[in-house]
Amino acid sequence: MRKETEYLKKEKGNAKLRRAELWLAPLLILAPILVSAFLINDWFVRSFSTGISRYDGELLLAVIILAGNILFDIPFIKSLKTSSRK
Repeated sequence: MRKETEYLKKEKGNAKLRRAELWLAPLLILAPILVSAFLINDWFVRSFSTGISRYDGELLLAVIILAGNILFDIPFIKSLKTSSRK
């Protein structure tokens, strides 16, 4: 690979990327959890406690967001741990 086609230098680029990942990790992890918690709470208040099944789509969406977040966050956190040890 030629030097002109490289976007980031290997020494400085990896450190900058790791720093950006560490700063954005709480946002990437907590935002979907908070959104799914809000949707589950809204479903419980509007649908489950009143007996109306119109808002069951909110529960399905919350479960999909939460499951997707868990599936992608576990490898992301493991990679952050291994890259920070190096």
